[in-house]
Amino acid sequence: MNENRIPRRPPGPADAHATSAPTSSAADWGLLLLRLTFGLLMAAHGAQKLFGLFGGGGLTATGQAFAGLGYRPGKVFAAIGGGSEFLGGLGLAFGVLTPLAAAALIGTMINAMVTVTGAHGLWDSDGGVEYNVCIAVAALAVAAIGPGRFSVDHYLPWGRGGWPEAAVALGLGGAGAAVTLAL
Repeated sequence: MNENRIPRRPPGPADAHATSAPTSSAADWGLLLLRLTFGLLMAAHGAQKLFGLFGGGGLTATGQAFAGLGYRPGKVFAAIGGGSEFLGGLGLAFGVLTPLAAAALIGTMINAMVTVTGAHGLWDSDGGVEYNVCIAVAALAVAAIGPGRFSVDHYLPWGRGGWPEAAVALGLGGAGAAVTLAL
């Protein structure tokens, strides 16, 4: 009985192109553009805090600002925050340990929302969480989608993205933020 068989059409010339894997696609290049732009800007943002580059205050000034927010010792927490942005940004930019890089940025943005922007509502123009939410969601999306073909992680088990990678990024980011806020 062949009732359960789905009839197949014979392969034609159009199918020959569909079966060969493309060397790259617009999605591959788009994801690379997103990762490089977002990741390198986040790394530069961290470098402002850590090294005083790009008009930043450096670790001493950032530590004083963190102390003013209630983080004690301020300089240690400034190093943690700046390091998370710097290393998390580089990790996303180059697609290295992508779920962990995303977790570093997510945790830092949760801390920023709780201690700085959360009391000001949604919009960045009012000092709100808009910017922090965008960063956290972009990092989570890259973990969920995966870093793409042009990444160091591409050939590693977590290099394809998925629910487990997104859960690791969100879970570790949230746990890191909770521990930092509890100290």
